[in-house]
Amino acid sequence: MADDSTGGYGATTGRPRGRALRATGRRRKPHSRRRRVLKAAAWAAAAAVVLGGTGAGFAYFKLNGNISGVDIDAELGKDRPGDTPDGSMDILVLGSDSRSGTNGKYGKGQQGARSDTAMVVHVNKEHDKANVVSIPRDTIVERPACTRDDGGGTAPRQRAMFNSAYEVGGPACAVKTVESMSGVRMDHYAEVDFAGFKKLIDDLGGVEVTTRKPIDDPDSHLKLSPGAHKLNGEQSLGLVRTRHAVGDGSDLGRIQLQQAFLKALMDQVNSVGVFSSPKKLYDLADSATSAVTTDSDLDSVRDLAGLASMLKGIKSDDIHMSTLPVTYDPQDPNRVVPVESKAAKMWSAIKRDAAIPKSAEKGSASGAGDAGGVVG
Repeated sequence: MADDSTGGYGATTGRPRGRALRATGRRRKPHSRRRRVLKAAAWAAAAAVVLGGTGAGFAYFKLNGNISGVDIDAELGKDRPGDTPDGSMDILVLGSDSRSGTNGKYGKGQQGARSDTAMVVHVNKEHDKANVVSIPRDTIVERPACTRDDGGGTAPRQRAMFNSAYEVGGPACAVKTVESMSGVRMDHYAEVDFAGFKKLIDDLGGVEVTTRKPIDDPDSHLKLSPGAHKLNGEQSLGLVRTRHAVGDGSDLGRIQLQQAFLKALMDQVNSVGVFSSPKKLYDLADSATSAVTTDSDLDSVRDLAGLASMLKGIKSDDIHMSTLPVTYDPQDPNRVVPVESKAAKMWSAIKRDAAIPKSAEKGSASGAGDAGGVVG
């Protein structure tokens, strides 16, 4: 691999890339949400498959009934980037900031829902490494025409905030927008809600992080002194929502916190012996399957268990975290716009199942104050 690359992927091959995979080498649509939940939820779903005793059948159908599915393929049709079958996989993972139900206390005066967190997760063809590309929610993009939930249409818009795609057209519009801006076909879709995320973390027993600087953000209800902490669900949610207390207060700083938390979460999942405790296994599976909405190719326990089997070899050190290369919008300093030349390199590498070149990541706006140094 050339020196201009990061992420540790193997050499690019000329073989075609594959569609989603089940428990085999073919691509299929995965289950995770906010990439923090990707592997946790998938392993939790796998719990249902190994639960023993007379309650296994009930547990399986109970967990199956928890999962919500969206038929992205049916909604988008054939007007999508081509799929290249080599066993690699691309997943759009969203964290929805819907304020409905028990999520209401996390926002004031907001109507509808937007994608509070967005990550494109690329799993390489060997299924042993992943690239995660965060898309700032405040990125100004060209939003394509989408279909609303009520069946009506929404016209394309030249200058739209990225997270408005989910608001106007739900999961299918979010996928369509990402595919339009990247040229990469999303094999799977997953999202998680606030309440489900909290419960999942609590069922895991919390997540250990170390803060190098104090965090005091009244908007996310989080206050932490420097040092080691074991965050419960409420605190974890506060951390991944924090923006005004770190860096320059932008979404770019929050993304750095989210990426650091994701790695800590994966380490926690790997360290918890869920299979040694049937109750812990079931509780985790129940929380995870209740928290997620997936595409229709992942909306069953068996499908999620297949995904878990495929991802089981990926550890936090095997994940390369990136952010879409952006610069501050000249028309609005509170927004960012993609640096097209660098973004093109990034998406091209993902399409080729190659490492993201360092030149694609240098010089991008990242949020003044190095928010990435806050959490270790």
